[in-house]
Amino acid sequence: MPSCVIVVENLPVPLDRRVWQEACALRDAGWTVSVICPKSQQFPAAFETIDDIEIFRHNLPLEASGKFAFLYEYAAALFHELRLLLKVSRRRGFDVIQACNPPDLIFLVAAPFKLFGKKFVFDHHDVCPELFVAKFERKGFFHSLLLMAEKATFRTADLVISANETYRSLAISRGGKKPEDVVTVYSVPDKARIRRVAPNEALRAGAGTVLGYVGIIADQDGVDHLVRCVHHLVADHGQRDIRAVVVGDGPALASVRQLAGELGVAEHITFTGYLRGEDLLAALSTFDIGIIPDPVNEYNDKISMNKVFEYSALGIPSVSYDLTETRRLLGDAGRYAADATPAGLAAAARPLIEDLELRRAAGLRAKALADAQFDWDREAERYVAAYARLAAPARAKGLAGA
Repeated sequence: MPSCVIVVENLPVPLDRRVWQEACALRDAGWTVSVICPKSQQFPAAFETIDDIEIFRHNLPLEASGKFAFLYEYAAALFHELRLLLKVSRRRGFDVIQACNPPDLIFLVAAPFKLFGKKFVFDHHDVCPELFVAKFERKGFFHSLLLMAEKATFRTADLVISANETYRSLAISRGGKKPEDVVTVYSVPDKARIRRVAPNEALRAGAGTVLGYVGIIADQDGVDHLVRCVHHLVADHGQRDIRAVVVGDGPALASVRQLAGELGVAEHITFTGYLRGEDLLAALSTFDIGIIPDPVNEYNDKISMNKVFEYSALGIPSVSYDLTETRRLLGDAGRYAADATPAGLAAAARPLIEDLELRRAAGLRAKALADAQFDWDREAERYVAAYARLAAPARAKGLAGA
């Protein structure tokens, strides 16, 4: 039976939906799967087995906010990842190491195992050089280091799993990979796990329209743009019968809460924190309009937002800035701000707030798009097939007979 270990640093598993779905797809295809990831308040256990997948978690020393703090965090994570790779190797072994960025440094702990015949898969979640520019609004020395780390990761990888076609193009052009060694797998939610349930009326709090956000709350995610959008809707457009529900957590949560207070819209915004299971589905089912507030920059223009897939799967119409990958995915099923400002976002959302029939039609288009194009079973099949090509003949034979 072939075996793999998946290493992810920026989110715990199973909270990281993409990684968990990949792990389950490999398990269902006959692979023995282990995962190495950080701990969190919601997932504090150093070790647990969930659905036959062994998960090894480690501490991180701090929540990084500056360049040198990130380096310290990454150094600590690399130490724990190497320690746990050795532990997994002794405990159950592995044929393949899959590294999920950010950061583009996990190749450092995976490379020594290649000397013993192990394969290395790079699951390209984020474009880190562009993410650096979005966070710090400059390039310079650290940006150059990130480009070097990205290139080293691509060169070390036997296979690259790209999160979208833009990433695939970068792996080929910037990373020098052969096209046949790069496979695109979109982070589409499993339809068996995302569905409409009874809405959470306490979150609605009697509002006529609920604007929703789900995801990480970090500086680059634009939740501050959502807060300012709500301010414009209330102050400039007289839309007082609205409520924004923000589902998620992250390092920028305190600052966006403070901004809501400063702008006088705290009574219109509910921050739920991290939710999962039925509580998450109930919150999502309360959304009337899904807001994708990620601001226009080189990073956000290239990424495929999980929110696009999640809102669409539930028939929730989306409002966003005019970002290349977002428009590529949503097409005319999305609504886009005419300018890249919170005021523009508010203006794009206003017609959906005021016209219930327009909102209903937009939701139906989003659901039809999701049903036709956003299919995790298809993505999982492509992902597992790429893995099967990596397996040694004997292991591939075992996989086929599993």
